Amino acid sequence: MMASSDVDIRGEASLFSDQNPSEMDALCPSPPGPSRPQRNYERIGERTGTSFCQTLIHLLKGNIGTGLLGLPLAVKNAGLVLGPISLLCMGVVAVHCMKVLVKCSHHLSAKINRPSLTYGEAVQYGMENVSWLRRHSQWGKHTVNLFLIITQLGFCCVYFVFLSDNIKQVVEAANATTFNCHMNYTNQTQVLVPSFDSRLYMLCFLPFFILLVFTPNLKYLTPLSLVANLVMTASLFLIYFYSLMNIPYPITLPKVGSAKDYPLFFGTAIFAFEGIGVVLPLENKMQKPQTFIPVLYLGMGIVTFLYISLGTIGYMCFGEHIEGSITLNLPNCWTYQAVKLLYCFGIFITFALQFYVPAEILIPPVVARVPARWERPVDLLLRSLLVVFTCALAILIPELDLVISLVGSVSSSFLALIFPPILQILVFQGEGLSPLSTARNVVISLIGFVGFLTGTYIAIEQIIARNGQKETFSTYMVQ
Repeated sequence: MMASSDVDIRGEASLFSDQNPSEMDALCPSPPGPSRPQRNYERIGERTGTSFCQTLIHLLKGNIGTGLLGLPLAVKNAGLVLGPISLLCMGVVAVHCMKVLVKCSHHLSAKINRPSLTYGEAVQYGMENVSWLRRHSQWGKHTVNLFLIITQLGFCCVYFVFLSDNIKQVVEAANATTFNCHMNYTNQTQVLVPSFDSRLYMLCFLPFFILLVFTPNLKYLTPLSLVANLVMTASLFLIYFYSLMNIPYPITLPKVGSAKDYPLFFGTAIFAFEGIGVVLPLENKMQKPQTFIPVLYLGMGIVTFLYISLGTIGYMCFGEHIEGSITLNLPNCWTYQAVKLLYCFGIFITFALQFYVPAEILIPPVVARVPARWERPVDLLLRSLLVVFTCALAILIPELDLVISLVGSVSSSFLALIFPPILQILVFQGEGLSPLSTARNVVISLIGFVGFLTGTYIAIEQIIARNGQKETFSTYMVQ
């Protein structure tokens, strides 16, 4: 679940620069030397570039995050049978759209004699391929960049809520944490010492997030990022182990969920599958780019398996008590409290990577307009304001499951499902695109658009309803 392409930090003084940044650019910089010839589709005479395994690891990291932990609740919203089937279908469609994006990028790169294209540039040049859209092609790139910004800032909001909910739970149960990891009757950590509201935890984290994004170069975070990846992997293994060992039998959960809740499933699932932004940066950085499609199939096959398995097993284990993140259901023992803390550490470090994308799209054009001696102070000020903005949004919507679903429905649906099929129609119109392919692209885009409308509506409706319930409860407690 990360974002897209390369950046010229001191490029155009435009709100949406020509090249989009990616956290992959910071931790996996482009290899030196000449770009690959498009016709040969390979780096000739070079030994630099990422290998098959390195690209696979980056692809997995770009798709596995907080969205995975919310999938058990997504399966609950869809049903024990319909949920896994829907996840499989969504995985197949997401991989298809990723392949379409790569194919369109290759075709346009060869056509305009460019070594590589970003997501936004691909949409821009695709629109130039249609005469009546040519004069508006810049808006295609700007639109993609806008949704990248919304998506990445949305991820940052999710991280604020995730950390506050999990740390709050650890603090509240600290006095009674034991070495006994048996499931309790509510299937979740018992709240034994109530503490202050989760939104106050977000304010406590705010200064640390601001200091984190002041890091001048994300390469300095590479060792911490590696540690974060390792502890998050270990935490996922322990979550799997606990969930598998504690599935109650017989299983009487509903096979199909409520139709009203299905849009919430869609939002959470597409939030998890929105890794399309890392596809072109990774393919562009490979030593042998012609091997990227096998990497894509293998990596997304693993990701889809993880999503379906954890979503299903987590729901089977915790049933109707499942929370917005499965970590909130883990028992009140030292092992699984440590799992929460380790995963929170990994998410904290990942915040800087997610923040990199909107920061490098929005900040450089502003900094370019100020005198040289004010560049650094203005840069730090704008970074601080962006973090404060994401924190404020998280405080306004402190519901983890609904924030995930809302971000997925609003922005991820466009980047992952709507734009790629439309792009293929634009790029190959008049070049032999079959009616079947055109019809398939239209159907996928329509599904994405319907998911966007219904998912956004239901998520907002639920947010309003929950806020109303909280206000009613607070009024009752005061009386």
